[in-house]
Amino acid sequence: MAEPILEMRGIKKSFHGVRALSNVNLSVQPGEIHAIVGENGAGKSTLMKVLSGVYPDGDFEGQIKFLGADCHFRGIADSEHKGIIIIHQELALVPLLSIAENIFLGNEQAVGGVINWTTSFVKTQALLKKVGLKESPNALITNLGVGKQQLIEIAKALSKEVKLLILDEPTASLNETDSDALLELLLELKRQGITCILISHKLNEISKVADSITVLRDGATVASLDCRAGKISEDTVIRHMVGREMADRYPKRTPDIGGKVFEVKNWKVHHEVHPERVVIKGVNLHVNQGEIVGIAGLMGAGRTELAMSIFGKTYGRDISGEVFLHGKQVDTSTVQKAINNRIAYVTEDRKGYGLVLEETIAWNTTLANLQAVSTNSVIDEGREFKVAEDYRRKLNIRSPDVFARTVNLSGGNQQKVVLAKWLFSDPEVLILDEPTRGIDVGAKYEIYTIIAQLAAEGKCVLMISSEMPELLGMCDRICVLNEGKFVAEFTAAEATQEKIMRSIVTSGAN
Repeated sequence: MAEPILEMRGIKKSFHGVRALSNVNLSVQPGEIHAIVGENGAGKSTLMKVLSGVYPDGDFEGQIKFLGADCHFRGIADSEHKGIIIIHQELALVPLLSIAENIFLGNEQAVGGVINWTTSFVKTQALLKKVGLKESPNALITNLGVGKQQLIEIAKALSKEVKLLILDEPTASLNETDSDALLELLLELKRQGITCILISHKLNEISKVADSITVLRDGATVASLDCRAGKISEDTVIRHMVGREMADRYPKRTPDIGGKVFEVKNWKVHHEVHPERVVIKGVNLHVNQGEIVGIAGLMGAGRTELAMSIFGKTYGRDISGEVFLHGKQVDTSTVQKAINNRIAYVTEDRKGYGLVLEETIAWNTTLANLQAVSTNSVIDEGREFKVAEDYRRKLNIRSPDVFARTVNLSGGNQQKVVLAKWLFSDPEVLILDEPTRGIDVGAKYEIYTIIAQLAAEGKCVLMISSEMPELLGMCDRICVLNEGKFVAEFTAAEATQEKIMRSIVTSGAN
């Protein structure tokens, strides 16, 4: 076997006395796609930040060898100079700059301090061709979808003569088509001799492209698996990740469904920027007591727009229609009115809209129901602590205490804090928008268990998800949304991935 392109030995890293990496070893062969998997909080992103110089030399213990030489990176510029490029889950593009400007930002094609735009344009065209894009180099980033933006990040990495490309959850926000295109590009880069490290929770994607897998658990390396020696089953990977067998991906439940509680009639929503466009086209929807209703659909079908417009009209304009609770019409025209009517919305963007990241777990947990921990508009910190600690224990939020800042939590634990916030508001209707996006299988199961328990308590749950197995595994009924209209509805017994996709395709052809 060839000498590894990368070796990391005995990597240790702590935050405020809490050990994030305790003894990580990683060996990556040249020209391979090497997957790193583990539960949220296992240390994957921290390890890559050590490698890329985000955490500089001296801020951690251990050894890094790249291309056979010891490395002591003082920052990202040092690692990039060696050809190590990291693409984070949150893309680092400037929306109002062009593709060419973004690709060469900080690496301008200049002579004597003057940018040569012709050179920039020509080089950008060549890079876009490499990643399979036909857009003009002058196109603004803000006008492109997330899938194309991800490919532009890769083009930017290629412009820096990348030798080791690190991708952190690159398909977390992509639909199936864009995800497949990205994975195919990784295979093409491999054929060109570029080594890739892929961090992902989507084990089916890893099985498609990975040559080897390193599994982290609790900040340590627990397994190194060679996919070239034979197919590695998902169950094997999961067992290493969580330290136990997971026979069932979804909790067993016996639904106890009552009468109709929540209903939306003739709901119509116009695009908030282009009002001539109707995004939601007069839909009708209902959820019964103790029922989990899924909303399936492709990216752009209008699922999030529907949820946000119902919850305080936080999306759209010229919104019309009626919302009923127990047969009585209710006003949900503002967020506070929706909360007062015991409707809660868990956003798909927990970092942008779900949490105040720089604040503590306690601060975020009580945010939607401050009156419950206040006297004469003054927050009782003792009551707030008790509430937050109670939810921390009930939801198994892994943190030293409730005074930890949410920005320092893993994705799965951040999602639990968002759930805690809305559970404390005592909702009767809970709208969940991509509730498990970007979190691992172990944390997913914990979230699923919470959702099942809410349904067992008689809550109405409306669940939006891009992962069809998740909808099939959790929902009592699935409604299919396409181009702003419901085009099919299936009971749990009737629903299959094939039927859902067929209903989308055939409705789009009409």
